Amino acid sequence: MTLLLGLLKPLQVFVDGILAVGRWISIIAIALMVLAILIQVFFRYVLGNALPWPDEAARFMMLWMTGLMAPLAYRRGGFVAIDMVLLAFPKTIGAVLSLLLLLIASIVLVVAVQIGWAEITGFGGRFATDSLWYPSLDGTWSKVPRSWMMSSLVVGSVLLMIVNVELVLRSVVSLLGGEDRLRPIPGEAVSGAE
Repeated sequence: MTLLLGLLKPLQVFVDGILAVGRWISIIAIALMVLAILIQVFFRYVLGNALPWPDEAARFMMLWMTGLMAPLAYRRGGFVAIDMVLLAFPKTIGAVLSLLLLLIASIVLVVAVQIGWAEITGFGGRFATDSLWYPSLDGTWSKVPRSWMMSSLVVGSVLLMIVNVELVLRSVVSLLGGEDRLRPIPGEAVSGAE
C-alpha cells in the first residue's frame, strides 16, 4: 500500500500541473477558434467574400482543445458513463470490474497513440494544410504541416494514458482498502449524484 501511495503522489502532482497548463492552452484555443469563426462569418455574410483560412484554423484549434481537455474530463469523471451495472454489484465486485475497464482502456489508448504516431510520421503527415501559413526562421512563410494537427491526437492520447495510470493506481489502492488515504481529484464528478 505504501509503495502504491508513494507512486501515486508524485504522479498526481505531475498530472495536476500538466492538466492545468493544458486547460489554459485549451481556453486560448477555444477563444481563437471562436474568433476565427466570427471572422469567417463576417467576411462571408457581411462582405460576401469568404476567406480561405478561418475554417482550417478553427479545426486546428478544435483538435488541440479536444486533445488537451479530454484527459481533464476523463480524470474528473466527466465522460458519459453508464454506471448502473457497476452500482448493481456489491462494492468490491464493482471496483474489480471498474479496474478491468480501466485496463481495457489502457489497451485502447496504446492503439490510439500508435495510430496517431503513424499519422504524424506516415504518408499523411507529409502533407501541408491548404490555407494556414506560419513564418519560418529564414523569414519566408511556409504552410502548416498536417502533422501539427495530428499531433493533438498523440498528445491527447498520451495524456489520457497518464491519467489512466493514475486512475488504475487509485482503483488498486481503493480495492486494497486505502480509499480513505487517497487525495480527492480536483473537480471530480460524483458518480450517481444526479
